[in-house]
Amino acid sequence: MQYFYKKQIDFITENAVNPDRRRYAIVGEAERHFIDLDVYGDSALAILPLYWNQAKEKFGEDSLRRHGIVPWYVQTAVFQLTEAMRDRSPSRILRLSADLGHYVADANVPLHTTRNYNGQLTGQEGIHAFWESRIPERYAEGYEMWLGSAEYVESPAQAVWGAVAKAHAACDSVLRIEKELSEEFKPDRKYTFVERNRVLVRTYSDEFTARYATRLDGQVERQMRSSVQLVSDLWYTCWVNAGQPDLKALAGFKFDEVEKAKEAADQRSWLQRLLRIRPEADDAPMEN
Repeated sequence: MQYFYKKQIDFITENAVNPDRRRYAIVGEAERHFIDLDVYGDSALAILPLYWNQAKEKFGEDSLRRHGIVPWYVQTAVFQLTEAMRDRSPSRILRLSADLGHYVADANVPLHTTRNYNGQLTGQEGIHAFWESRIPERYAEGYEMWLGSAEYVESPAQAVWGAVAKAHAACDSVLRIEKELSEEFKPDRKYTFVERNRVLVRTYSDEFTARYATRLDGQVERQMRSSVQLVSDLWYTCWVNAGQPDLKALAGFKFDEVEKAKEAADQRSWLQRLLRIRPEADDAPMEN
C-alpha cells in the first residue's frame, strides 16, 4: 500500500483540489465541504445522527444538504474507496483517495463547521482564507508533519464526527482572537497589499498574521496534523476492509490516452459549467 501511494503521490497531490474545482460547476458538490453545526443549536453534536439515512429521516434531505453534509459524505467516500481497492482499480483508487483527502481536510477546518464561515456575521470578512491559507503559507514549512504509522479505524463515522467536533470547538478562538487583535491594530497596520497573479490584492499584514498565529498557539498546525492522520488512517482502513489487496502490483499504473482525454474533458466541462451557472444558493460566498 505504501509503495503504491508513494509512486502516485504527484497525481494525488495535483488532484486533491478537484473537489474545489467542481464546487460551483457540479450541482451537489458544494454541500460536501462543510456543515453548519450552529444551525442545529448548541446540542448539534448530540442530536445529529452519525449516519446519513438516519439523519435524512430525522431532519429531511433538503435541509441537511442546505447546511452541509461533510461528515456524512466522508463516510460515502470511504465506502467508495474501499470498493475501488477491492476491485483493484488504480484509476478509481487514485481519484477517490485524492477526493477523500480533500473532504477530510475540510472537516478539520473550524470555519467549515459554522454558518459564520467567513466572519460575515461578525464583521470579520476574510478570516476564512486568513486561517486556512495565509497562516500556513507563512509558517507551514516549520510544521511537524511526520506522524508515524496509520492506524485502523473501527468506526469511520465516529472518527470523522470526532474531527468535526474538535474543529468546531476551535471556532470560538478563531473568531474571538481575530476580533481582539483587530482592536489593537489600525487598518493600515492590520492589512497590506500583495501581488498575486499580477493582481494587487489586500491581505493581512505580516505583523498581524504573526500575532494572530502566536495567539492561536499552534492551532493551525494541530488541525493540519489531525487532518493528515485521519486521511492516512482512513486510506489504511479502506485497504484493510477491502481484503488488503496487493497495491504494489498497481504502483506502475499510468493513465492511458483514453483516460487522460476523459480526465481533461471532465475538467473542461467543470470550467464551462462554472462560467455558465450561478453559484449554489446560500453557499455562494463560501471559501475553501
